[in-house]
Amino acid sequence: MHFASMLVMTAVLATGIANATEDDRYIWLEDVSGPRAMAWVHAENDKTTAVLEKDPRYGALYADALAIAQAKDRIPTPNSLNGGIYNFWQDADHVRGLWRRTSLADYKTADPHWQSVLDLDALATQEKANWFYKGADCVEPSEKRCMVNLSDGGEDAVTVREFDLDTGKFVDGGFVLPHGKQTSAWEDDNTLLVAREWQPGDLTASGYPFIVKRVSRREPLSAAKEIFRGTAKDGGYGVSPVSLHDGDGHEVVLINRPLSTFESENYLVTRKGVEQLGLPLKTTVQALVAGALVVSIDQNWDAGDKQIAQGTLVAFDLAELNADPKRLKPIVLYAPGPRESFQSAAATRNALVVTTLDNVRGQAFVYRRGADGSWSHRKLALPDNSAIALVDANLHGDTAFVSVAGFLQPSSLVLVNVNDDSLQTLKTLPPKFDASRDVVEQFEATSTDGTKIPYFVVHPKDMKLDGNNPTILYAYGGFQVSETPSYSANIGKLWLEKGGVFVLANIRGGGEFGPAWHEAGLKTKRQIIYDDFASVARDLIAKKITIPRRLGIMGGSNGGLLMGVEFTQHPELWHAVDIQVPLLDMLRFEKIAAGTSWAGEYGSVSVPAERAFLAHISPYNNIRKGAKYPEPLIWTTTKDDRVGPQHARKFAARLSEYGIPYLYYEVTEGGHGSGANLKEKAHTTALEMTYFARKLMD
Repeated sequence: MHFASMLVMTAVLATGIANATEDDRYIWLEDVSGPRAMAWVHAENDKTTAVLEKDPRYGALYADALAIAQAKDRIPTPNSLNGGIYNFWQDADHVRGLWRRTSLADYKTADPHWQSVLDLDALATQEKANWFYKGADCVEPSEKRCMVNLSDGGEDAVTVREFDLDTGKFVDGGFVLPHGKQTSAWEDDNTLLVAREWQPGDLTASGYPFIVKRVSRREPLSAAKEIFRGTAKDGGYGVSPVSLHDGDGHEVVLINRPLSTFESENYLVTRKGVEQLGLPLKTTVQALVAGALVVSIDQNWDAGDKQIAQGTLVAFDLAELNADPKRLKPIVLYAPGPRESFQSAAATRNALVVTTLDNVRGQAFVYRRGADGSWSHRKLALPDNSAIALVDANLHGDTAFVSVAGFLQPSSLVLVNVNDDSLQTLKTLPPKFDASRDVVEQFEATSTDGTKIPYFVVHPKDMKLDGNNPTILYAYGGFQVSETPSYSANIGKLWLEKGGVFVLANIRGGGEFGPAWHEAGLKTKRQIIYDDFASVARDLIAKKITIPRRLGIMGGSNGGLLMGVEFTQHPELWHAVDIQVPLLDMLRFEKIAAGTSWAGEYGSVSVPAERAFLAHISPYNNIRKGAKYPEPLIWTTTKDDRVGPQHARKFAARLSEYGIPYLYYEVTEGGHGSGANLKEKAHTTALEMTYFARKLMD
């Protein structure tokens, strides 16, 4: 049936579904912490743990997952700051975590001597609070003071407090921003730009701020002066002030105003006022380096005398930008080929480190701006066929850190000297599983429109093509997020070592091949994403790698929606479906948590054609009574204030109503993830892998 005709038919069905949602019998489960809802959660948790924790495999799987999570030999992620290396660390002795520091010279050693900066366990005990660390924004160029984000139980909303790195204490009488979804940026040592809920109702429909005020030291928040205002109808994650500095002392202060999920306006902030930059709406500011603002462009742009293709990385001279913010003159730094895409960029003192993908394989480059304003670049000699990720860049030095990993290649941390492109492997994760029996291959499946969809298969070298191989297929497929080969100790130890096969599918909706790969599945075009995934599954079956009885799928958040759609549209293709922190009620997603901020990705029920399509794919609204489904594992977290636990709860309740078997588990804290501490995360992982073993290996 032609898609337009399908929409007409679906619109009729959607009307009935829409009316039904007004009397949705499971609306009460949307009361996140209500006593009735939590009683239901505890009862469901008890039923699920009674099944999975009593499985004879669970104990060993949990022990392995916990050992991996709490291992002391993990690579501590470096953050170049205040003349040293900072790191946030969690283990069995530091459940909430420890913010700590050392010198670069000491960090290079096998066993660095860390100095405690902020002990979250001690702080939570001292203040009798459920604090978890959510990052810090530090003053530039001094980097002596930071605004530390503290979360209650792991949710996105934070309390923000000023911290002195030299004394290791919160500043007496310093800046404090009370609990809320908010962002802040240093304008100078004594001034913050803050976006938050200043008065009741100063939030967008998705619960994010749209007003920015200037907050001065030693003045109450009530004295803050407004400098920018969006509207309550703005989309995305709310208005955000941003302060950037480079190694030469240049500074630029910006305000980003999201209009929708992927479109935003950018404004230049000066003491004289705020002026909009002449950038296209689909752009992302990346860095400030050598007096140039670096921006990635995600749409085709007519920039006057230049035509800029989507996916291009450009630079603007800061002096020219300040002189005429509306008429910008872009200099192209990187323009992707047909199977390439820009991934990330960060500045050192006088260079820019850029990572890209070439057919889902990582590359890294160093860019420099000459005295005449021209740019040159060199490719770093990193291993081929690996995932290359930019970890950190020292804004006041000449070094950067990149990670190198593969499915069977333990992650390595490489120190890059941007002056001579020398590479020094500082740390390599000890192998966490026996990879000697496995191999990685890359294949392509043909989707319903003829597009080739690449996917990786990690499997035993002696795998028989008899369809009897227990296989987990994973994908994300949204928000221009690229999925690349990565080293997962949990997948390796808890699945591959047991003889399982793991598959990563690079379906559309991601960013593996640039913005166009993402835009191919936006809004009412989204069915192609789900077709891509099913096409990979059918290709695995056609190659006799697996069969539906041995095939399981997993995905979280947007990938959880993918799982729900595949569960309802193709129940015959799988025997296990792991639905993680998902969106599932697509007719009410805009009314749940931060849902309205994703209308640019999914569409909106306020637009008839988009509502009809959402009704067609919404997993919650498309469960069929009497249909045969695989028994899914559905899990979420109570403290998830981004997607919310409501989707998963209602989906499980509807399955229960229809007499369809399922397993449901809800972590009671931890935000949008699998738990707030390492034990909770290991527990969730063990439940998942026990579920897969029961379904696919028995």
